Amino acid sequence: MGKKLSEKVIKMLDGKNFAHVATLMPDGSPQVSAVWIDREVDLIVFNTAVGRAKYRNLVKDKRIALSIADATNPYSEIWIRGKVVEITEEGADAHIDKLAQKYLGKEKYPMRQPGERRVIIRVEAEHINEGWR
Repeated sequence: MGKKLSEKVIKMLDGKNFAHVATLMPDGSPQVSAVWIDREVDLIVFNTAVGRAKYRNLVKDKRIALSIADATNPYSEIWIRGKVVEITEEGADAHIDKLAQKYLGKEKYPMRQPGERRVIIRVEAEHINEGWR
């Protein structure tokens, strides 16, 4: 069972803040990507494309870490360690459009590539550190 998200964590996830997602490469080395972040109740949610390093890594190893700093005060940050509980293409195109609206103010995700297959990654938090501010 994952952790219940606090008000501070919910505010950070619901805000226009970027997350840095760390996954593990096949050789065990870390790989980090900046992503747009979302939330579904107590699950952390982001979107990526099939074939990207974070997708490949998470298919093989569900462990993940996220670092999120408040865009208006980078000293206010949270760190989350958890596991991926779902990777799905269902609803992923609509979800990336929702994130484009949140982060860019655009109805449709403008950086879609021909043939790109989007996926939603849902993460259950196992450990949360809310930083010092």
